[in-house]
Amino acid sequence: MASGKQTPRQKMINLMYLIFIAMLALNMSKEVLAAFGLMNEKLETSNTKMTASNEGFLEGLATKASENEEEYGTLYKNAQEVKELSDKYYNYLEGIKKGMVEGLEDPKDYVVMDKSDYLDNLFFQGDNLKSEGKKFVSEIEGYRDGVVNSLPKDKFKEIKEAVKTRFATGDGKKDDGKVEKRDGTRQDWINYHYEGFPLVASLTKITQLQADIKTTEQEVLKSLLEGNLTAAVSLTNFQSSLAAPKTAYYTGEKYDGKIIVSKTDKTSTPVKAELTLDGRKLAEGKDYVLEAGGIKMLIGAGTAGDHEIKGTMYFMQDGKEVPVEVNNVFATITKPNAAVISADKMNVVYRGVANPMTISIPGIPDNKVRASAAGLSKRSGSKYVMNPGKGRTVTITASGTLPDGKPISTKSEFRIKDIPRPSGTVRGEAGSVKMPRRNLEISTISAMLEDFDFDLNLSVGGFKFKVPGQPTIVVKGNKLNAQAKSALKRARRGDAVQIFDINAFITNNRSYKLKKVSPVVVELTN
Repeated sequence: MASGKQTPRQKMINLMYLIFIAMLALNMSKEVLAAFGLMNEKLETSNTKMTASNEGFLEGLATKASENEEEYGTLYKNAQEVKELSDKYYNYLEGIKKGMVEGLEDPKDYVVMDKSDYLDNLFFQGDNLKSEGKKFVSEIEGYRDGVVNSLPKDKFKEIKEAVKTRFATGDGKKDDGKVEKRDGTRQDWINYHYEGFPLVASLTKITQLQADIKTTEQEVLKSLLEGNLTAAVSLTNFQSSLAAPKTAYYTGEKYDGKIIVSKTDKTSTPVKAELTLDGRKLAEGKDYVLEAGGIKMLIGAGTAGDHEIKGTMYFMQDGKEVPVEVNNVFATITKPNAAVISADKMNVVYRGVANPMTISIPGIPDNKVRASAAGLSKRSGSKYVMNPGKGRTVTITASGTLPDGKPISTKSEFRIKDIPRPSGTVRGEAGSVKMPRRNLEISTISAMLEDFDFDLNLSVGGFKFKVPGQPTIVVKGNKLNAQAKSALKRARRGDAVQIFDINAFITNNRSYKLKKVSPVVVELTN
């Protein structure tokens, strides 16, 4: 800016320069705040992923401990101690973070997090620390010392040093809990890092502490597993199961199923097996063979019924034979000569209703069974729906081809019945009902099918209303109209009010004509 006397125009230009510079500074400040916020989000995402990873490491160590208690049991306990310390400290920091953003309209609007009031008021009181400030320092020191002490004394020196550095509450130059500033003076660690900083900066620092917790957790778990954690599960936890090309076999067929071990690869081949079929000892080579991934059975399917395969198969692990129990059942069925057709709800089908049906032929897949009848439609698998039309009976034909190539066809006849007579109801009660005058005035007139196996949605479109000594009133809808209410007011206590000629219909099938609805009689109690 030029010195000396300035023209009004020059003064205006100078003022504009000052405003421009201030605006640049303001924008830069917002960009810095936003950058801290983005960093905080990335750290939180990383923490979430590392949590899942650490849980996998801990499960792996638990697996090793179950395999070899002597070698891994103590290490697993060490890992559990570290996990418990980590969870406690992580949740403490998470509580502070929630308090920091509480009251903000948008917790991700980082440009408004430029004040330091929250932590300044929470931790500090003049030159002294409040109880929360002391607790903050105590928590980090407690976690640091707890992790170091939970590890074996003569092992993991590098991890212990890393933990001490990561969660240090000083600069290490002096054991006074302070940090040296640029001017050479020393300041308390918590003041140096958390006093007077923008809220978003402190929020990111605390999230970084949480990231350090997860990193510590992972380093400890990896080291306890000696860096050789695998995704394999212990063989002692495996369960055997049967796998076969089909789920059922006919009498006289060869059962070509296979006993397999869950969660294994094809390189896991048993070294030997001791098996029985229904109590009879099986011979290797004749009744079964060992192969990659399990045991292939060569036995006959046997007579109709359930058959039990029991025994033990052995795998090699770390130079030792590990036994895996075998206890499985397979079923043999008699070759069918007829289809099985049944109604899911009853032995009849109802007109005006979508009757669910199950149609299948044992031994033939559902997608190869053909079923036909008037009003019959397939939904999925063996499930069908029958909507019968006129007449008293309907015949369903099911056909298919057995595995041996023989065709099979069966017909079944079902009776067709109409939907039974509905009953009129007031307040859900049918027949003869007692209630106060006011209750009847506001009640809904409905219709229901008592003891009917289908849930049909019935609605009422109108009815007739009769009060003793008064003319019959025709009502549209399902509630008393003004004329009916007026007649009701003239009724006396003990009068039997009749509701009859109720016009009911099925909401999703209005074309079906229901039988005449039974009337309902209401005795007034006042």
